[in-house]
Amino acid sequence: MNDTASENNAVKKPDAPKGYQPSDNGDIWELMKTAIMAVFLALVIRTFAFEPFNIPSGSMIPTLEVGDYLFVSKYSYGYSQYSFPFGIAGFDGRIVMSEPKRGDVAVFRQPKDTSIDYIKRIIGLPGDRIQVSSGILYINDEPVIRDRIGIDQVEDAFGRLTNHVKYEETLPNGVKHLIIERSDDARYDNTGVYVVPEGHFFAMGDNRDGSQDSRATHVVGFVPMENLIGRAEFIFFSTDGSAGLTEIWNWPSAIRWNRLFQAIK
Repeated sequence: MNDTASENNAVKKPDAPKGYQPSDNGDIWELMKTAIMAVFLALVIRTFAFEPFNIPSGSMIPTLEVGDYLFVSKYSYGYSQYSFPFGIAGFDGRIVMSEPKRGDVAVFRQPKDTSIDYIKRIIGLPGDRIQVSSGILYINDEPVIRDRIGIDQVEDAFGRLTNHVKYEETLPNGVKHLIIERSDDARYDNTGVYVVPEGHFFAMGDNRDGSQDSRATHVVGFVPMENLIGRAEFIFFSTDGSAGLTEIWNWPSAIRWNRLFQAIK
């Protein structure tokens, strides 16, 4: 093969348009800037606006079920060191503070172990006297009205279905919400009087016999204002857990469609 034939058969790279300069490095930098901006915006939204949480236990049944995914508004109660990711904020107390209302479903850091997030209903405010007697909640020595709704079957920790009585409870400020009771003689159905200190709150689960909450003073106790993260607003996704991550064909039947975008009351 002569030199001329070799030149004719070679694959020739097309000439770059006049004025064109390769921009591989520029494209990579643009992608990096976009990714950094996306992460920054996500952190800002998570810190100051809304943070997603999922429900791993049944302590808030029937309001929240295992497998619910919800958004919590971070601005509802102001901001503390626990509002910021990775514990980067080094200050005590709260800024732009707003106290929770009785009946709010709130996420907070567990007072005895601030690495754990809890979600419960705010029942007692600073200065309140809280007691449970024969399953009845008392606030400032007055019984809270509860109306029986019916019977719910709830799965326990061993997968067994057990009957629970469902009630609608009406708090002193008029907030109505559902609770369930397996009996009126369970561990925390008869307590002493808890006097809520200033700057603290008393939180309880709606699953009254299946919740470790402020009644368990050795584990949870009173919730400091500083520990509040935000108010639960609405459920954006919910699954019953019957479909594995790779079982795509089972996803539609595992989703609880009736719970999607449901406001939390």
